Amino acid sequence: MDRNRAENYPLRRRDVAARLLADRGDMLVVGGLGAPAWDITAAGDSPLNFPLWGAMGGAAAIGLGLALARPERRVLVLTGDGDMLMGVGSLATIAAQRPANLAIVVQDNERYGETGMQTTHTAHDVDLAGMAAAAGFPVTGRVADEAEFAAAIPVIRAAPGPVFYNVKIRAEMLDFVMPPKDGAHLKDRMRIALLGPDAVV
Repeated sequence: MDRNRAENYPLRRRDVAARLLADRGDMLVVGGLGAPAWDITAAGDSPLNFPLWGAMGGAAAIGLGLALARPERRVLVLTGDGDMLMGVGSLATIAAQRPANLAIVVQDNERYGETGMQTTHTAHDVDLAGMAAAAGFPVTGRVADEAEFAAAIPVIRAAPGPVFYNVKIRAEMLDFVMPPKDGAHLKDRMRIALLGPDAVV
């Protein structure tokens, strides 16, 4: 097995994020710890973004909470393979709750980007999409090239869910594009965007 294969994957993380968030309308977006949070910020910071500065493993669960609270909004969780591996138990809860408006996309570079680019279990062919399907997600997929990604975008954006896609991306270090670093501010601005100015007192 070539543990360095991810260095040659054709899809690039910032492009994946930008295309998923293009013309997003009122979609709510949760960015997992580290690079996914920077990627959603690079695509355009928004009060409807909730980038995580901590809580590794919590992105999918936070997305579930938003999806249940706001069933009229599409909710996209964009996270990494390390975060999803840590929070893999949340897939069972999400499948049991069956939020039709939730989509989870794992940007899988087979690396722990926050701690030195060590290989994750997905470098050993652990199948996250297969785990989601076994948990009961009605829509799952694996993406490894441009044609597969182009076909997946409308499913991720609109198909009744919960939806889970594992997207193989190139293992690369990119410049940081930092979202606001104040967690209370991030929470409050999303509450105001959703509930109006009286939501925060």
